[in-house]
Amino acid sequence: MRTGEESTWRVTWRKPFVRRLALLGALLLIVAGSMLLKSGTIAFWQVASGTGRLAMTVVDDTTGVSIPVRIRLTNAQGEPVVPPDNALAVMWGRFDAAEDFASLPNGDFYTEGAFELTLPAGVYQLRISKGYEHLEQEHEVVIAADEEVLETYRMARWVDMPSRGWVSADGHIHLRRSPRDNPSILGWIAAEDLQVGTLLQMGDFWATYYSQYAWGLDGVYHVEDRLLASGQEDPRTHERGHTISLAADDFVRLEDPALSQGPSGYYYYDQVFDRIHELGGMTGYAHQAVTFHGYRGLTLDVLRDKVDFLELLQFCAADGPLHTDHYYHFLNLGFELTATAGSDFPWCGRSPNSADPRIGDARFYTYVGDEFTFETWRESVRDGHTFVTSGPIVELTVNEAIPGDRVDVESGSALRITARAQGHATQIPLEELEIVAHGVVIESVSARDPNQSSERLAVTMSLPVDHGVWIAARTRAAPTQIAHSTPVYVTVSGSGFHSPDTLEEYLDLSGQYLDELEEEISQPNDSLDHLAWRDRDGLEEQIAETREVIAKLRRELGDGE
Repeated sequence: MRTGEESTWRVTWRKPFVRRLALLGALLLIVAGSMLLKSGTIAFWQVASGTGRLAMTVVDDTTGVSIPVRIRLTNAQGEPVVPPDNALAVMWGRFDAAEDFASLPNGDFYTEGAFELTLPAGVYQLRISKGYEHLEQEHEVVIAADEEVLETYRMARWVDMPSRGWVSADGHIHLRRSPRDNPSILGWIAAEDLQVGTLLQMGDFWATYYSQYAWGLDGVYHVEDRLLASGQEDPRTHERGHTISLAADDFVRLEDPALSQGPSGYYYYDQVFDRIHELGGMTGYAHQAVTFHGYRGLTLDVLRDKVDFLELLQFCAADGPLHTDHYYHFLNLGFELTATAGSDFPWCGRSPNSADPRIGDARFYTYVGDEFTFETWRESVRDGHTFVTSGPIVELTVNEAIPGDRVDVESGSALRITARAQGHATQIPLEELEIVAHGVVIESVSARDPNQSSERLAVTMSLPVDHGVWIAARTRAAPTQIAHSTPVYVTVSGSGFHSPDTLEEYLDLSGQYLDELEEEISQPNDSLDHLAWRDRDGLEEQIAETREVIAKLRRELGDGE
């Protein structure tokens, strides 16, 4: 159009009566459309009329109060539905990536106890769960067109551990956290029926992930009977393992920001551990020390008294959640080592490379008695009053002492040992309960034995001792359902509790692990995952110190050769 010209429709539109006529026509269309919608005679309402509404509430069976739970709702094709608008939503993802918000990796979602969804007519499968102490439910839900389904489900417990003074924790969760995220994350923790969620800021040689806004008491978010706390999975390398530090008053990291060809300091785990202890925290190794050559770092640091715990139960490693080889190794050398557990969400699930990672699938219980605070929990973990589980409950006393305690007796004394396991006949059917001393089963019962069952197992025995020994209990239920206690440490007239029968074997094995690490750092390596050679001088000093400890243990505990 040339400048100065004007189209006919623009001129016409400027006339008032034309504009009024157009507006009136639009209004008539709106009214007519509304009437058609109500009469159900237009095409897109026909689609909507093929839907129904589900409104459901989940309540505690005892109190009748709605409770946070995990929901899995799938259609006839097994596909999970889109979560409701009020689902408990937290951004999650590996290496800080935003993989999802309201849906969990397998499509499940968390709810505070009530939600509504509009769904296509059809048959749906519903699963409701709340950790291990509640009975999981499965239901078929039929959604009919233009109808509403109102359902209330009651969740019952088969065991109540907090009432006995035991609180559960997931010691290995990766979620970014700011103060605004606390209520939603605590909702996830409550939906899995955990009392403690420890959120780990993760690091590697180059960077950190899953940042936490505060540490120690400043980082605790405590509401009623549940709390969140900060921790760290750092340092973390392929050559000597991944570490975890819990409950310290600050984050500790050694690094060379320039990543020069000289020493980085990142591999000096012992310096981090020393500082963590100064800050009131506890240190340990992740993944049962199985993956990422964690047994090498465990050798360096346990033998030099730098380590408090081992993450004994987790689904990251192949062949089941419990791996005791490295745990028994260092217990048999006479070193106290508390058992902890964690999910490593969102990385690990119930099988290697599983698409079903879930918070709390591996957890540990800590005895805090009548007072549950961050401080009482931290002190009880430090004292080793723990057992780990992926379902069953296990309890142990030795002369009335509980896991983590030391018991000193005279030579020839008889120990009074009691172990109990508890499960559920359909959800966690017990198979066996064992008492383990120095890594050897000294007594066991099965659900098939007289006076035993798939819900309760018990062993009581007397054990004469003339030298120190560590004693633990473990129980197995259905596949992947297992529990293991931290030991009670028995000494005789103030002696140690090492195993004379395996001393030389485990000292030799410790030396082999140090040989591996020496070989690892002997030559420069271009791989980005193998940079320990940059800290060779410092690591060689640590290896030499550890070899001196091995030699000392041979002299003092062995035959003197």
